[in-house]
Amino acid sequence: MSFKVAVVGATGNVGREMLNILEERGFPVSEVVALASRRSQGTEVSFGDRTLKVKALDSYDFSDTDICVMSAGGNVSKEWSPKIGKQGCVVIDNSSAFRYDQDVPLIVPEVNPDAISLFTRKNIIANPNCSTAQLVVALKPLHDFATIKRVVVATYQSVSGAGKEGMDELFTQTRAVFVADQVDVKKFTKRIAFNVIPHIDVFLDDGFTKEEWKMVAETKKMLDPKIKLTATCVRVPVFIGHSEAVNIEFEKPITADEARDILRDAPGCQVLDKREDGGYITPLESAGEDATFISRIREDSTVDNGLSMWVVSDNLRKGAALNAVQIAELLVERGLIQPKKKAA
Repeated sequence: MSFKVAVVGATGNVGREMLNILEERGFPVSEVVALASRRSQGTEVSFGDRTLKVKALDSYDFSDTDICVMSAGGNVSKEWSPKIGKQGCVVIDNSSAFRYDQDVPLIVPEVNPDAISLFTRKNIIANPNCSTAQLVVALKPLHDFATIKRVVVATYQSVSGAGKEGMDELFTQTRAVFVADQVDVKKFTKRIAFNVIPHIDVFLDDGFTKEEWKMVAETKKMLDPKIKLTATCVRVPVFIGHSEAVNIEFEKPITADEARDILRDAPGCQVLDKREDGGYITPLESAGEDATFISRIREDSTVDNGLSMWVVSDNLRKGAALNAVQIAELLVERGLIQPKKKAA
């Protein structure tokens, strides 16, 4: 079986990565269509050794398309995902538009694959926030073993999480600093070059940002509503790769050695944890990799049954594009969709 797949937002960072990963993983496609806004119509993007010309989303007919991978922002998704779903095409949406909708499953395949069957309610499946995706991949096997009570996480999020504009701003500001030019701030609220900004997304009334709230709500929805979680989300001058300092309190005893063994065997996880210089992962090494990397696993003596660890992943891959493609693979593996066009 092979499927007709549309990628919406194909000219963006995540959209291009989705095309790369569909080809890399050999997803069974009969045809791939690149879609974006009308202003990007005719732009060329790569799919393996092929070149695709971008078509306009607002004039595309989805009636013969099987899967639509959506990475065009929340407003576009709110308008188009329900329309596409009603045409019988399953939407895998990378925005936050439907993550908290009870009729839309929020899926990380290594964490809650069985929830995917709920997609038939709206023909939409939500992809989690990039910082949440890597966190729950690391938390799930530990939760199964010792039951997590509380999580305190501080993120160190790369500028690619803010799109191409974020990457461009870090580059231009860094160059301006070195040549003593004026440093212009456009995309971020403060200078990002040689700085860190404890502010991602908008502020809420309680003082947390929406990015921090997303991590709480999504972890509860995917993993366990009883888990208490608090987050501080920080933008750092790194191009690709989100890092997280994670402190976990469990209901049952768990040692660092047990955690290491559990995570080594867990799907999607890779442990790199040597107590020596360089014996840990950084975002630089995670770029282009599929795994969620875990380092610095150690026991926290300030609480009963506590662990601390360092979690790193390529936010454009596991945090977005890879997870979306894995969701599509899960639909196929479980026989939840059939191609509309039968092979000749």
